[in-house]
Amino acid sequence: MKNFALIGAAGYIAPRHMRAIKETGNRLVAAYDPYDGVGIIDSFSPDTKFFVEFERFDRYLEKLKYDNGIVIDYMSITSPNYLHDAHIRVALRRGAHAICEKPLVLNPWNIEALEHVASDTGKKIFTILQLRLHPVIIDLREKIKLSPPGKVFDVDLTYITSRGNWYYTSWKGDISKSGGIATNIGIHFFDMLTWIFGDVQENIVNLHTHDRASGILLLEKARVRWFLSINSETLPPEAKEKGKTTFRSITVEGEEIEFSEGFTDLHTRSYEEILKGNGFEIGEARKSISIVYDIRNQTPVGLMDDIHPFAAKPLSSHPFSRPDE
Repeated sequence: MKNFALIGAAGYIAPRHMRAIKETGNRLVAAYDPYDGVGIIDSFSPDTKFFVEFERFDRYLEKLKYDNGIVIDYMSITSPNYLHDAHIRVALRRGAHAICEKPLVLNPWNIEALEHVASDTGKKIFTILQLRLHPVIIDLREKIKLSPPGKVFDVDLTYITSRGNWYYTSWKGDISKSGGIATNIGIHFFDMLTWIFGDVQENIVNLHTHDRASGILLLEKARVRWFLSINSETLPPEAKEKGKTTFRSITVEGEEIEFSEGFTDLHTRSYEEILKGNGFEIGEARKSISIVYDIRNQTPVGLMDDIHPFAAKPLSSHPFSRPDE
């Protein structure tokens, strides 16, 4: 049984990490979050010590080590994106391996800096790239490997996940903290695409606003038209008619890749692989972090021929807007 600590216990994704710790037969010793609405912990580990002050959380871990001989083997990090770098450093300096949610960091050079800390401490940094463990995605990758040399596939990626006014008030609406739309909701898809179709040849951004982004990503084996949005108005009519607030679609050569099922246990599978020594380490995150960094820092070229069809829709009014509009 390994000892875990958790930073970011109140976040949306935190319960999946709590479940993964429990289902792999390990113990969540302590958790921290400045927000105290974390009753979900009771479903997985009611004996976990919980702290709303980071200093007391850190002190508790130190006392466990020196007073009781209990060390933290892994520290799971599900805090806001812009704090991942700092919290990974805390884990390593506390003598624990870090398991961090996506995006691991916001900028490519942050990876190199963390690699130095990992080398100095002798600890590892793992990230959660759960789509690489999805059976449908694994099968697709194997099919692409068998394709004729030089074959370039036409791929469309569409992901719309509706968000309300709260989004812009929270850290997620601050591009300096979340990294913006492409980072916050798209980075796992960009990782999946490069894992399947190879390295980036060109990264073109057509559209990038506070609530949507679109572009063309040229990879070794694919030309990807992508569209990401948190605006419910961009949902296709069929989704709206069914009352859905989320729409996810990936097509390869016009054929839909259906992978909406099978997500529920992928964090547990990720933890299983990490504990077996097969987890995705820090270097695996480099490509996707570079992609979203480039998207964030480009000047969009505007709408052009053969863009993603959703990007061509007019920027109509939205019932929710940024607080400064």
